[in-house]
Amino acid sequence: MYPEYMVAPIREDLTSAGFEQLMSPEEVEQAIKSEGTVLVAVNSVCGCAAAKARPALKIAVAASDKKPSKLVTVFAGMEQDAVAKAREHMLPYPPSSPSIALFKDGELVHMIERYHIEGNELNRIVDNLQGAFEEYC
Repeated sequence: MYPEYMVAPIREDLTSAGFEQLMSPEEVEQAIKSEGTVLVAVNSVCGCAAAKARPALKIAVAASDKKPSKLVTVFAGMEQDAVAKAREHMLPYPPSSPSIALFKDGELVHMIERYHIEGNELNRIVDNLQGAFEEYC
């Protein structure tokens, strides 16, 4: 676990862009199982989250006509039970952070793992997200 003063600005990077911070397994379950599309961002303190994942999320959501009904985030290394519940829904993909999952009516329909983020260019991640929004939202 990290000190909250360290992660507060990192949380705010997504919450200020319209993402709801989920703190408990119950909140995660309720969000993912809701009707419509739900974008789940597994946030992290790592450099690829700062340089690529969070910027890509914000750009894709802001620039897309079609977008998920709900934007939520969990924080790896902090609310461990909430993160574990989100990752249960992301199976068969292994745990990774950062990562991004899109659910439609409670079913996982699109997944972006850490290796898709850290080894990729920002614009390709944005395009990936926007393509998923176009297809599923």
